[in-house]
Amino acid sequence: MPKDGGIGASSKRREDVRFLTGQGRYTDDINLQNQTYAYFLRSDVAHGVINGIDTAAAAAMDGVVQIFTAKDFEGVGGIPCGWQVTDRFGEAMQEPKHPVLAEGKVRHVGDPIAVVVAESLEQARTAAEAIEVDISELPVVMDMKEAVKDGATKVHDDLTSNLCYDWGFVEENRDAVDAAIKGAHHVTTLELVNNRLIANPMEPRVAVGDWSAGTDDYTLYTTSQNPHVIRLLMGAFVLGIPEHKLRVVAPDVGGGFGSKIYHYAEEAFCTFAAKQVRRPVKWTSSRSEAFMSDAHGRDHVTKIELAMDEQGKFLALRTDTYANMGAYLSTFAPSIPTWLHGTLMAGNYTTPLIYVNVKAVFTNTVPVDAYRGAGRPEATFQLERVIDKAAYEMGIDPVELRRRNFITEFPYATPVAVEYDTGDYNATMDKLLELADRDGFPARRAESAKHGKLRGLGIAHYIEACGIAPSNLVGQLGARAGLYESATVRVNATGGLVVMTGSHSHGQGHETSFAQVVADMIGIDENMVEVVHGDTANTPMGMGTYGSRSIAVGGSAMVRATEKIINKAKKIAAHLLEASEGDIELKDGAFSVAGTDKSVAWGDVTLAAYVPHNYPLEDIEPGLEETAFYDPANFTYPSGGYACEVEVDPETGKVDVLAFHAADDFGNIINPMIVDGQVQGGLAQGIGQALLENCAYDDQGQLLSGSYMDYTMPRAGDVPMFSVDHSCVTPCTHNPLGVKGCGEAGAIGSPPAVVNAVVDALRAAGHDVTHIDMPLTPARVWAAMNG
Repeated sequence: MPKDGGIGASSKRREDVRFLTGQGRYTDDINLQNQTYAYFLRSDVAHGVINGIDTAAAAAMDGVVQIFTAKDFEGVGGIPCGWQVTDRFGEAMQEPKHPVLAEGKVRHVGDPIAVVVAESLEQARTAAEAIEVDISELPVVMDMKEAVKDGATKVHDDLTSNLCYDWGFVEENRDAVDAAIKGAHHVTTLELVNNRLIANPMEPRVAVGDWSAGTDDYTLYTTSQNPHVIRLLMGAFVLGIPEHKLRVVAPDVGGGFGSKIYHYAEEAFCTFAAKQVRRPVKWTSSRSEAFMSDAHGRDHVTKIELAMDEQGKFLALRTDTYANMGAYLSTFAPSIPTWLHGTLMAGNYTTPLIYVNVKAVFTNTVPVDAYRGAGRPEATFQLERVIDKAAYEMGIDPVELRRRNFITEFPYATPVAVEYDTGDYNATMDKLLELADRDGFPARRAESAKHGKLRGLGIAHYIEACGIAPSNLVGQLGARAGLYESATVRVNATGGLVVMTGSHSHGQGHETSFAQVVADMIGIDENMVEVVHGDTANTPMGMGTYGSRSIAVGGSAMVRATEKIINKAKKIAAHLLEASEGDIELKDGAFSVAGTDKSVAWGDVTLAAYVPHNYPLEDIEPGLEETAFYDPANFTYPSGGYACEVEVDPETGKVDVLAFHAADDFGNIINPMIVDGQVQGGLAQGIGQALLENCAYDDQGQLLSGSYMDYTMPRAGDVPMFSVDHSCVTPCTHNPLGVKGCGEAGAIGSPPAVVNAVVDALRAAGHDVTHIDMPLTPARVWAAMNG
């Protein structure tokens, strides 16, 4: 049973007190003395040559401090890409410059052309409207397959084509996969789209740049998931600021979902401009700006083929994907459809041969990067949809087909270069069927039919790779940064602790769960542990929060640092108790000598660390503070089964999600309540992708879904009460906590479960429907039913 506190307890999130009482401190709450305001003039055409920019009238308007265009950034680097992909021919990807402000051309609607810095935001906006920009429009590149044909208009004139890379994995499997598909008893083929999404975190992006004339120090306050990485990228590669002269602060952040991982032009601009105008510069994104300047997610077009024998055993899998990069390469963009997607195409199954081809393409759209799940939802959607289609074609129950192919022995090396250390997929499937009451489904379907509705049940299984690692391996695969995490644990003389972490919290509850881990190790109250994050000036160098890495990587760093603290404290306790260090035990916040009643409290030992009267200083230094870096040996591999039950209105095509069940294996659980919340949030986003959300452009590159009037986010009425279970536990074997990741699972496993349910409902009603592309709007579902 969970304890009252520590690991395994559903401790209430301590950070929620300030959030719910309006005491959070977000970047937009920061206003510096003598501050100015920036407004970005953005392109309203998707592709064109900039012939001239006339700022004279705008510069003369009230309140204008300075107007910036690309010429002010001569000698300044472009926004860097953090991952280089090598294609299947051994050539490095094409990597165009991503300027802070458009140089010579605009390449997507929303591309920043000029920035007005003024005394007020209203004055900056008014002056921006007076800037005259002469643009000669060019043909627009939108369709990925057309974009890579000979003679297509190029997004970047200095590149050979719009093809960023043509990646194959595993390339040596290619011929064997082709032969297996050719000779198979049955091959199921499916073409599908993974729709483009916009993250839409509750808090839009904000940047406040400051510069000190006295010290030549810069400070950037920003809505970031990884402030240390922003400092590294912006300082070293864009503005040329030494890291020790640049401080990056990410205070409370209102959600990210991946969109706040990246280094954006607005951050570099505000930092650069602060020195130019010798005053702080603040920019706050409007929601409409966010739609056309935040990195988008997904946007894949895929053909997948699954080869099977007579019994439905999987023999080979082949996928061909076009992945949209947008107009520029965002920070992690090249790795999403390759190393975070291709390496997960084995799923939970023993497919012996797999080949994945990905063509990454430049188009005149907003750059595309990681969005909750980052490559793993795309892989899971392809795989779980083609398996369901194969089950229909083979006449095998969809659950049974999955069971016949589940991996059952661990560790398991997949044919796509990753090794699953542990798992029990039959256990999660058993739990899922129990939660979903599959045996009772025919009766529920009959009841829906009485009311003229079509009822369907969709099953999906998923696995994801979390806590991307290790650094030496990903470095060989093109990562331009390490992927370790860090923690410093500082114990005060009176026994309280401050844990400084390179991980960043933007909704995950780190201030609670991290404190639980450290408190549990020592045996003290959680309230004695404070967690500090988000400021490069007082936290060790870390890689931030994304890819469900915080507890597995950041938490493991805390464990290692806390172990160092305990080991040193045991030495002090041994002197205080006049015992051998090897005989000292720590339990419930007290050190004792094994087999005796001699003990000393945690607080007495920590006081002795800072008032060293009772032990020889030549043996033990004063103080109690330790730092540790943790570089994981492998990914963690959470997995699970999801079941979605829907009703479809045959008259309108409208889909209602009636029930959703999730059985997940996240390894050991630190805080069950926080895990529940993470899964539920992911499920809502996955249902949003499946039924509602779609970032749409017209053929001229105009964003058609640029507001909440057109981009349909899920609301409370669109999702059911979720049934979430994580009682199936196979602990991770290679981190000290035995934890996996949970932050993205819901968004990974839910889209195929929803689509499988809708297809099941239609087929059961006699409609010959094998697939409908997301989002499954009423119009699309109605069209599928009516041919």
